[in-house]
Amino acid sequence: MSATDPASTTAPQRSPGTKPPRRNKSPRRIESPRRIHGIGAVLVTIYAILAIGATSRAVFQMLTEYSVAPISITLSGLSGVIYVLATIALILPGRSWYRVAWVTISFELLGVITIGTLSLLVPNIFADMNSVWSYYGFGYVFVPLVLPVLGMLWLRRHRPGGNPALSRNTGSAGD
Repeated sequence: MSATDPASTTAPQRSPGTKPPRRNKSPRRIESPRRIHGIGAVLVTIYAILAIGATSRAVFQMLTEYSVAPISITLSGLSGVIYVLATIALILPGRSWYRVAWVTISFELLGVITIGTLSLLVPNIFADMNSVWSYYGFGYVFVPLVLPVLGMLWLRRHRPGGNPALSRNTGSAGD
């Protein structure tokens, strides 16, 4: 056997039926700290609950009573989609998801204020059925009104890249 012959290189002997040792050829990954902790975890949990509640309510109503109140049910469906996107965007790291979180939460606040005001000024629009955002979220104990404000405050304090001053002025590591 020659030195270049693959059969000439001997592998360490192992017992029959045992597996060869695993080699980790991937580069070493540095674990980052959890993105969501403390009050952020509570915020995400509330968003997830609203996402499930609003979406399931809208789907059920679309299937059973859409003709009764199409505007309210469509708005509830829209709010459910916004809550799902906001929940995902709050959980996932990176600058892109940070932006998605800002857009969805801003849209949510605009929706709650607009629909809440319309439900007070023109109540016959929602006479048959309220949406999640009707009367500023009265049917949900005003959580839809308070939650986007808390979400915006949390996002403001948790910019991607750690230090808010650095992420604003010099860019941040992310995406």
